[in-house]
Amino acid sequence: MSTQTFSPADPRLLNGLAALPHWGVIQAQGEDAANFLHNQLTNDVLLLPVGQARLAAFCSAKGRMQASFVVIKTAPDTVLLVMSQDLLAQTLKRLSMFVLRAKVKLSDASEQWQLRGLLGDSARALLGDASPWHTASADAAHAVALYPAVVADVQVPRALWLAPPTQALPQAPEVSTAIWSWSEVMSGVPLLSQPLFEAFVPQMLNYESVGGVNFKKGCYPGQEVVARSQFRGTLKRRMALVHSPVALTAGQEVFTPTNPEQPCATVVLTAARPDGQGFDALVSGTLESQQTGWRVGSVDGAVLALLPLPYALLEDI
Repeated sequence: MSTQTFSPADPRLLNGLAALPHWGVIQAQGEDAANFLHNQLTNDVLLLPVGQARLAAFCSAKGRMQASFVVIKTAPDTVLLVMSQDLLAQTLKRLSMFVLRAKVKLSDASEQWQLRGLLGDSARALLGDASPWHTASADAAHAVALYPAVVADVQVPRALWLAPPTQALPQAPEVSTAIWSWSEVMSGVPLLSQPLFEAFVPQMLNYESVGGVNFKKGCYPGQEVVARSQFRGTLKRRMALVHSPVALTAGQEVFTPTNPEQPCATVVLTAARPDGQGFDALVSGTLESQQTGWRVGSVDGAVLALLPLPYALLEDI
């Protein structure tokens, strides 16, 4: 199979299957698996139907995100957490600290699953026009509808596919991991990575607007801070989609001319445009600085151009 290259002006070519070596899987297994995770994550896991998925975050007591996941309940006693590989070991260790007497076993199950990203017609073939977080399961494989990438005003379907290593891959052309990463940027829904550990409350990555936070569920670490940010008007940072003429890195600081001494934003996720015309990125920063302009690295750095978010924020609906 050959790797496709294309211009972002032609979203029809965003189609195929990508390897996801930067993602891994934590497995929670046991009769208390769903209840245990329900008490640790920002979303409802207890009432999550078998064969379905949700987005969720794992926070510190101060409400700062330590990891985020695509949560998939594969059986009444089994839940998978698909996440950034660079945070997996420390997240597994921290979650294990809370198990106590719960009847659940947590393990790194990355070797037990092959992970692929599906784009365009390849995603639609498995899920149709399913809404985000809907899941289709066949045999031991699961396909999860993710938020679409919006390219040239066209919504390009995206999906996560996972199955045991012995299962045949879906029939689809191959696309590179780099192109998948660009589609993730253009979807506006990132998974947390190591450079961003404890940098944000979930709303700073717009998680409440893309189904990652349930404000009606019971207590979890950091719940009070997350709820206060939502309902008392204390949230002053949001994530935006931007274009950059220069390469960026996750965790990189962003500045504004009105306050040259203090960074006002942080790069969350970035990827090169497939046509070579610069870079697109998700950046979380103060609402005030979004209006005054963002510069990379210093006030003398390259200018970041704001692009429309591919979804509406909850507060604007």
